[in-house]
Amino acid sequence: MTKPDMSKRGILQTGALMTAGAVVGCATPGTAANAPATPFTVAETYVPIAGSAEMFPVRRIYCIGRNYAAHAIEMGSDPSREPPFFFQKPTDAIQVVPPGKVADHPYSTLTKNYHYEVELVAALSKGGRNIPMDKALDLVYGYALGLDMTRRDLQRGMGDQKKPWEIGKSFDRSAPIGPIHKVAQTGHYTKGAIWLKVNGQVKQQATLN
Repeated sequence: MTKPDMSKRGILQTGALMTAGAVVGCATPGTAANAPATPFTVAETYVPIAGSAEMFPVRRIYCIGRNYAAHAIEMGSDPSREPPFFFQKPTDAIQVVPPGKVADHPYSTLTKNYHYEVELVAALSKGGRNIPMDKALDLVYGYALGLDMTRRDLQRGMGDQKKPWEIGKSFDRSAPIGPIHKVAQTGHYTKGAIWLKVNGQVKQQATLN
């Protein structure tokens, strides 16, 4: 794959439509009254909620691999035979990109093949285990446009050694995301177009069916 022109720091811009794969889990943060004493403070991660002054608190980021047939084939897998798998990113990998704005997103360090995957992010407001499929959508608070940024050469290098490849997936600003749109206002997305443009050229495009 030809290395995209990312000489300019501002390369990410949210689009008008939603897009497709990572799942963000949510938990209500503790209040000052019940929070334990700590030796230092760690900033919590929040994502804006469209049309609201409220912010969505992010607890975990689950990502799904091989959930798009075209991308699975591009990566050398057979989507009809190999099921999707899961991996995680740290919550502080999130980079919020306001609608219509261009983010300051430099080319990542340590890599010569910085890649992008457009995703439909599902924000979960409830937890649980072994959720039946017919109840799963009850947990979804809203949806957002996101990107799964990857240092592909590092990921493949670790994969070839049969070692975990967090170094290729989990790093600063590896999870750009736009505002979350409430299901109560939009409903669940069952159709529509998703795409990604790099320097004005369409690089990824698919439907939500």
